Amino acid sequence: LPACPPPALLPYVPHMPPAALPGKLTATTFALERPCCVFDPHANASDTVWLVVAFANASAAFRNPPSRADVPPYERLPTAHSYMTLETAAAAYACSAPSPAVLRVGGDTACGDQCGRDPCNGPLPSPGPYRVKFLLMGCHGPKAETRWSDPILLRRGTGGTAVPP
Repeated sequence: LPACPPPALLPYVPHMPPAALPGKLTATTFALERPCCVFDPHANASDTVWLVVAFANASAAFRNPPSRADVPPYERLPTAHSYMTLETAAAAYACSAPSPAVLRVGGDTACGDQCGRDPCNGPLPSPGPYRVKFLLMGCHGPKAETRWSDPILLRRGTGGTAVPP
């Protein structure tokens, strides 16, 4: 097999939305601004965009998976220190796509029920910090990636009754 070129490194840096949003940062989730127009020159109709979530101290060690079958699942976060989630058709991030402005990371509390079949966007297990990047995957593997975000630290629980169950 011929070696594939390394994925293009895009200048985009994922970030939380600047506006004050309810639930922008919680103990198990955070919001990210949607990366509109970022992948347009690199993507075609069959490509997908993934969000890579890693512990900040493990982001440098993350290796892009060569294919969808090699994507690290949410369930491996405690041991692999990273996972991939929010698989989305690249067209959803196109300049022309009408879409919500925000993605929620860690919002799927029903993850454990899926037996790892689908990319799970499960609650984040600790305050982190985490770093994230977007990865454009084609049928032959990674095509483009964004830079890593700055570290994102989740809210810590108070241990008292201030946080509703």
